[in-house]
Amino acid sequence: MPVLEARSVCKVYQARGVQTPALNGVDLAIEEAEFAALAGPSGSGKTTLLNLLGALDAPSSGEVFLDGESLVGLSSSRLADLRLRKMGFVFQAYNLIPVLSARENVELVMELQGVPPAMRRARALELLAEVDMEELADKRPLEMSGGQQQRVAVARAIASHPRVVLADEPTANLDSTAATRLLDLMQRLNGERGITFLFSTHDPLVIAKARRTLRLQDGRIVAEEREAPK
Repeated sequence: MPVLEARSVCKVYQARGVQTPALNGVDLAIEEAEFAALAGPSGSGKTTLLNLLGALDAPSSGEVFLDGESLVGLSSSRLADLRLRKMGFVFQAYNLIPVLSARENVELVMELQGVPPAMRRARALELLAEVDMEELADKRPLEMSGGQQQRVAVARAIASHPRVVLADEPTANLDSTAATRLLDLMQRLNGERGITFLFSTHDPLVIAKARRTLRLQDGRIVAEEREAPK
């Protein structure tokens, strides 16, 4: 069973009586432990598709499934619970809370899950060590570089033991050195922990690292490339 699946998914945005199609009949299955990328130019529909797969938005038609459960028609509270317990998110703008330290940002997801304080503190420090950020555990986001903030965001994303991590243009604000380090980190987490990663990107660095690339154009998947077996 795929971790994530889209079946005949369409998305149409409406504003002032004008309909703008963003996705047109997308079928997609993401298997466990994949390291995959949705690639395409701006306006191709990749971020829209990622948002639908992450239960951040609802399709106009078609269905999205997480671990075989359809997300269509679920209450907002049920969708929030699924995001909290089964998904991790890494965003282009990092989305760390400015007034919290790195450790507190990582702890936040676990606090929402009801993890006791001592346990979540210990796990947050363990995760920050795993992403080479333990020495900055007490620093706030504005005291870190972009690459450091994104590493904290990755630690936060995997704190809940998610089934899948969705990363929307995670390297867009990073220089090539920081981007490469970040991608190497996520590759290691994928290989050692079996965490499923799905990116939306137009960054050649991300596409080169992906083992499967789905190319979108005008709201459709028009090509798929897979890394040759080693």
